[in-house]
Amino acid sequence: MFEYLPPLNEHNLPYPDTIHPIVVHFVIAMVLFAFVCDIVGYFTRNSKLLEVSWWNLVFATVSIFIAVIFGQIEAGLSEPYNAAISTLNLHTLLGWSLSGILAAVTGWRYVIRSRGSQTLPVPYLALSLLLAILVLFQTYLGDVLVWVYGLHTAPVVEATRGGKLS
Repeated sequence: MFEYLPPLNEHNLPYPDTIHPIVVHFVIAMVLFAFVCDIVGYFTRNSKLLEVSWWNLVFATVSIFIAVIFGQIEAGLSEPYNAAISTLNLHTLLGWSLSGILAAVTGWRYVIRSRGSQTLPVPYLALSLLLAILVLFQTYLGDVLVWVYGLHTAPVVEATRGGKLS
């Protein structure tokens, strides 16, 4: 069965480069931009900004599930060494959690929007702030995995394949 799969490249991937970071950067940008639009829209009473925020949340919610799927595939192919495992596990757990939290926030936002409200409740804004903080922390963890531990970088893959990392 495995002979039908494409061979892994120097990044230990069956395709040219990692897809997870590409998709996840859209999620990061959309969630943070939605939060900024919510805050500015709340204080200026600009309903158009609230509409922009809504659509950013919708697309971020769809995109995060794509990012998590590719994240799982790429995490499984990364062959992490001992030093990176705890960070990778936390990043994975938080990624799955964020997909649920983002879906819940988007659902709540849908209820607010469907009631025709031209403003947002403060508890919603507080939860959006928490979501933005979690997204920033998740971004930090992803940066550590790439820039500190070098997962899916050619030198680390080569060292792992050569048995120099465990």
